[in-house]
Amino acid sequence: MSSNQGYNDIRFAVIGGTGLYKLDNLKHLASLDLDTPYGKPSGPVQIFETESGNKIAFLARHGETHSLLPSEVPFRANIAALKHLGVMAILAFSSVGSLQEHIAPGDFVIPDQIIDRTKGIRKDTFFGQGCVGHSSFGEPFHAGLSELLLSCSAALESSNLTSGGTLIAMEGPAFSSRAESRLYQSWGGSVINMTSVPEAKLAREAEIAYQMVCMATDYDSWRINEEPVSTATVMLQLSKNGLNAARLLKAVLPKVEQKLYNSDSNPIDFSKTGSILQNSIFMPKDLTSPEQLHNLKFMFPNEF
Repeated sequence: MSSNQGYNDIRFAVIGGTGLYKLDNLKHLASLDLDTPYGKPSGPVQIFETESGNKIAFLARHGETHSLLPSEVPFRANIAALKHLGVMAILAFSSVGSLQEHIAPGDFVIPDQIIDRTKGIRKDTFFGQGCVGHSSFGEPFHAGLSELLLSCSAALESSNLTSGGTLIAMEGPAFSSRAESRLYQSWGGSVINMTSVPEAKLAREAEIAYQMVCMATDYDSWRINEEPVSTATVMLQLSKNGLNAARLLKAVLPKVEQKLYNSDSNPIDFSKTGSILQNSIFMPKDLTSPEQLHNLKFMFPNEF
């Protein structure tokens, strides 16, 4: 495996999606070309130093030049690499289509639920290969991170921040048909994207607090009196959303640091993530295959 160059206590990471490809105004320290038991991540993991002197990680989900389709993203390698660096919490940004009238293009949503409509193409678990486990996913996102984000809603310009909602995860790369879009709307879906699954599921298995920030670019395809979503529609909104994502991140970062790095502060509540591993695995470690033990040890060196 590639060296982490001594960076093994990176407690916080940002995963950038369409519209957020870098972190501005932070000191860049290193670019880590990591290998994992699950292959290489989407690209180098970038290490930055905050104004408070803490080190954080950034990873572009689709690669530095947006060269990966949603189904091609190496989700397991991405999460494993961040866990290997010591990451305890992730804020993940993603462009989405709106399924509700009150969520306009340019608005942000902090979802609290997911409906998985992917099609089994993506590797979506660290279990298997001689290790049987089933993690709890009833609450897919982390309430503590959600609360911190919502407290920073004033950082957005000309944009609303919606608390809660159901995120539909579709396979792609094609956008929804009108019938599909109306179906998801009838289910109570708030927004739709192509990358929340398996990213959120893998973060849960890796015992990482995870919250996605959804940035609306369009109304998907359910509005009968307007053209359905297209790449051109999405591109028109990306620049504005990217600027607002940077504003929101700048506002929330000190609050996340206070929770994760300041020993005098109450840490983010990890009660829903910290016991996932021990409560999920059904079989004794001595019955787990050597290959799988090696893989899990990459993320959990003190437990395997």
